[in-house]
Amino acid sequence: MNNKTLSNIFKGDKVIWMVFFFLCIISVTEVFSASSELTYKGTSYWSPMFKHIGLLIVGIFCMVVTLNIKCKYFKIVTPFLIFISIVTLIWVMIAGQSTNDANRWLWGFQPSEVAKGTIVLATAQILSAQQTENGAGKNAFKYTLLLCSGMVPFIMLENLSTAALICIVVFMMMVIGRVSAKQLGKLLGIIALIGVFVFTLVMIVGQDKNDLNPQKNLTEQTEAKKESIGPIEKVFHRTDTWKSRIDKFMSGKEVAPQDVDLNKDAQVAHANIAIASSNVVGKGPGNSVERDFLSQAFSDFIYAIIIEEMGIEGAIFVAMLYIILLFRTGRIANRCENSFPAFLAMGLALLLVTQALFNMCVAVGLAPVTGQPLPLISKGGTSTIINCVYVGVILSVSRSAKKKALDKEEEAKESLATA
Repeated sequence: MNNKTLSNIFKGDKVIWMVFFFLCIISVTEVFSASSELTYKGTSYWSPMFKHIGLLIVGIFCMVVTLNIKCKYFKIVTPFLIFISIVTLIWVMIAGQSTNDANRWLWGFQPSEVAKGTIVLATAQILSAQQTENGAGKNAFKYTLLLCSGMVPFIMLENLSTAALICIVVFMMMVIGRVSAKQLGKLLGIIALIGVFVFTLVMIVGQDKNDLNPQKNLTEQTEAKKESIGPIEKVFHRTDTWKSRIDKFMSGKEVAPQDVDLNKDAQVAHANIAIASSNVVGKGPGNSVERDFLSQAFSDFIYAIIIEEMGIEGAIFVAMLYIILLFRTGRIANRCENSFPAFLAMGLALLLVTQALFNMCVAVGLAPVTGQPLPLISKGGTSTIINCVYVGVILSVSRSAKKKALDKEEEAKESLATA
């Protein structure tokens, strides 16, 4: 394969490509190391890694296809994606596959992953269409709220952290899209009121799972509670999980290592042990101990395993990759002549980086457990492929921005030559 063939495949910004491949290398290494539980259950040492590599290959293929699509065509698919997202989100609530007491899966994929990108795509289109010399028009704020109010509630009932993630990203996009500060201030006030209402509802309706009888089977107690709850509680059936996570995070009690209940707080406890036992420099790739005790070591808590094996230096390196991705996308957005590709690229970069920040904060104990995987590193199915598509969109934007920049340079050279 010659250089010309490679350049035809790896189009777009080279720095984004480098960041992506570094994340993939770290992903394969750490998922292979952290999948001891899956290895034990499946009696195959290599199967989890081969499956993950297969998903990455599919993701890279989808990314290459996406980066070859011109930005103007992303606008065309927006109405279809909105319709598909709403239908699948409602469908998964009614007849989806349940994981950890939440209906998030439909035919092997998570509709919320598609919905996240759809909301960012539609928001970018709204903000770009409403741009004026003095910033975004008043309708931009109204249309964005209508979009979010039509999709986010369906996500929130089954996945509160994903709904919060989307709302944060959309708010940052409106700031970048020059929506008036007055409107954004009102929105923050409304969000605060809704937050207080939801928090109060969770604390009233929800039952802390830590308060259930430890002598009885937890699943049986949870099922028994489901049978006895009313219609409002059935809609907000995730309140038990939300309340227990909030109570754990806000308790503020310092517990001595010997007093930690590893049956009740296993995830957080073993993540803390993994970080504390890294001894700054780490134990080396493949030498994690806590992976055998963390049920989500390959997904939600993979950052704790990265710290345990690669030390603080490895943790900083991974964090820097996401920061580079964000700032590089910012440079690409600045080169865009049109606002739509600029808003789209920044929205997707903010989505990836904010989700990574969520995951990292949970792993080091700065946020309650949310269930958000580390983008492009954690083992996943739908999320891995969809995140690759997001990077493909950013690369597509970088291609068009670079082409326009080169055209300007050629025009400048021609004007100088004729002068």
